[in-house]
Amino acid sequence: MTMDVHGRDLRYFLAVAEELHFTRAAERLYVSQPALSKQIRALERRLGAELFRRDRHAVELTAAGAALLPHAARVLAAWEEGAAAVEAAKAEQRSTLVVGMSTSPARGGLLPAVRSRFGATHPEATTRLRQVSWDDPTAGLAQGLVDVAFVWLPLPDEERYGWTVVAEEARLLALPEAHPLAALDEIDFADLLDEPFLALPPSAGPLRDHWLALDARGSRPARIGAEIAGAEETYEALLAGLGVCLVAAGNALLVSLDGVTTRPLRGVGGSRYALAWRREDGDRPLVRAYADACRATVAGQ
Repeated sequence: MTMDVHGRDLRYFLAVAEELHFTRAAERLYVSQPALSKQIRALERRLGAELFRRDRHAVELTAAGAALLPHAARVLAAWEEGAAAVEAAKAEQRSTLVVGMSTSPARGGLLPAVRSRFGATHPEATTRLRQVSWDDPTAGLAQGLVDVAFVWLPLPDEERYGWTVVAEEARLLALPEAHPLAALDEIDFADLLDEPFLALPPSAGPLRDHWLALDARGSRPARIGAEIAGAEETYEALLAGLGVCLVAAGNALLVSLDGVTTRPLRGVGGSRYALAWRREDGDRPLVRAYADACRATVAGQ
C-alpha cells in the first residue's frame, strides 16, 4: 500500500504523540487545536487506522500509533538532515568562486598574487580553477560553468560581460623552425597573407578573427590550414607544418618547443587579456572582490 503523506502530517502526529495532549501540541506547533485535530483525522483516514484513542480525560497512542511513532521520528530526522545538507551546499556555493581559464594566466605570477590578495580579504572563500577548451572563448562564463574567467578579448556577445584588462601583449608569429621566414628577426604581416593559418574553432567567433588578424588582411580572406582548440594541438599542428599562427607574447613558451619558434611581427596590433564576469554577477561580493584583487595586482598596489 502506498500513499502520499506530507512531512507536516508527520510533524503534527509526532507533536501529539509526544505531548499526548491536543491543546499543548497545537500551541507547540503554532496552529489552532481544531486545525490540528482535523489534520490528524485526515492522516488516520489516509492510513486507514486510528492513531490516538481520545476521551475527555486523556489521549493515548493506539497500537497503530505506537507502531508509526519511531518511523515518523526517523523520517522527520532524515528530512532535517537533508534540509541541513542543502543549506550547507548553498552556503558553500555562496563562499566558492569558480575561476575559468583556457590557458594558465602565469604572467609574472599573476594568479598566485591575485589569490593571495583575494584570500586576505575573504579568508572564508574557496577558489576553484576550471580549465576550459578553446572552443569556448568565454572560458565557461557563457554556460554558467564559472563565476569569473581569464579570457582574451574580444568576447562574443560582449554586452553580456564586464571585464578588467590584466595584460596587454604583442602578437607574435609562431612557425616551424624549418619555415623560410624563421630566418628573419622580424616578419611583416603582409608577407603572410598567402600562408595557411591555424585557426580557433568557429564557435570562438570574433576571437577566431582576432587571432587570424582579419583586420590586417584588407579584403584578403585567411587560408585555414587546420583548427586548433588547445596548446598541445597548436604545437603539434605547427610541428607538422599545417600552418602558422599568432600567439600572445605571454603564451609564446607554450608552443616554442623543439622544432617551433616565434618571431615579432610588423603590421598587427596587440592583444588584451582580461578577467571577465557576467554583468548580472557584477555586484556579487566574491566576484567584485576577485576583480578588485586583479586590479590591485596589476596596478602593483
